[in-house]
Amino acid sequence: MHETAYEITTLTPQQPTTHPAMLPTEIPPGVQMVTLPGGIRTLAYTAQQAPPAPPIPVSQPIPTWAKTTALLTPTIGGGVAAAGIGLSYAAPGLIAMSEALWAAVALIAAAAIGVPALLRLGRTAAGTGRGTTHITQNITASGMFGKANGTINHR
Repeated sequence: MHETAYEITTLTPQQPTTHPAMLPTEIPPGVQMVTLPGGIRTLAYTAQQAPPAPPIPVSQPIPTWAKTTALLTPTIGGGVAAAGIGLSYAAPGLIAMSEALWAAVALIAAAAIGVPALLRLGRTAAGTGRGTTHITQNITASGMFGKANGTINHR
């Protein structure tokens, strides 16, 4: 047998080994630090995993609210368009109607102010020389549903 110039020894848990630590930048590509089942950390070549395939899109049913909205959209749009056309045809009449309403408001305001003033002028012109007339009424009733009696006094 051959004589060797070196001696082979086995490591035991009592003999800590001090290896110079490698910096993460010194680790070559394809090599990673792994922990073995016995708890020992070592460098090892790792198999490159292919990226997972993108999921195959599965067709989803269209929600009911989306169908309803899609069916109502042209109806609402058509209704708005019809309303716009109707207002464009009705605009001259609406303008005339608003002017007629303002005229009616002015007539009502003038009547509310003018009629009492005319009545007051008519009373004073017709009743010249006479004083104002006072009418006094005295009404009495006995009981809740009793017959009411009254007297009218002119002065």
